[in-house]
Amino acid sequence: MMGRIIIISNRLPVTIKKDNNKLEYHKSIGGLATGLKSYHQQADSIWVGWPGIATEEISEKEKTKIQKELLDVYQCLPVFLSNEEIDKYYNGFCNKTIWPLFHYFTSKTQYELETWQAYKQVNEKFLHVVEPVIGSNDIIWIHDYQLMLLPKMIKDKYPDTQIGYFLHIPFPSFEIFRLLIWREEILRGLLGADLIGFHTYDYVRHFLSSIHRL
Repeated sequence: MMGRIIIISNRLPVTIKKDNNKLEYHKSIGGLATGLKSYHQQADSIWVGWPGIATEEISEKEKTKIQKELLDVYQCLPVFLSNEEIDKYYNGFCNKTIWPLFHYFTSKTQYELETWQAYKQVNEKFLHVVEPVIGSNDIIWIHDYQLMLLPKMIKDKYPDTQIGYFLHIPFPSFEIFRLLIWREEILRGLLGADLIGFHTYDYVRHFLSSIHRL
């Protein structure tokens, strides 16, 4: 019997905002949310991600309300992040380390232990949120550079789970990738997936080259 698909990405296809103490639900803009939205609606799938609002902006009661609304209406599971986590994990490691390096902007790449630790902690947070809904026959489909450690985290605890991963940015040549201090942890994280997708054959070559050399 085939299970359902669990989509995991940094952002949900639904963004929550608070206006005059009232919670508002909006469609997320961006290629990933738009591209997968119709597939998510048609399939018996669940989508895990950050709803776009910091934990400091909502009460525990509102958090419970958001969880229920997202699950019942949108088939989504929220991962709640604090302002500090958003700053260090997303604005920090994702967008000041991985994004510039993978796009060959080596002079703009920052290496900070603090943001790397936040990246690991947030990937673990995603694991804890998805764990209660993982079924034995489910397929887990993880997206993009914000969650490169997550495939291995899930596979270590649930070895029978089928995991797919797609990278939505380039994978750089080995000469560039080797500059990343945490290169081995990133590769091992990705290798938790059973199937890894890239945009072009060159990116596949670069990835395999890094695997073989490291």
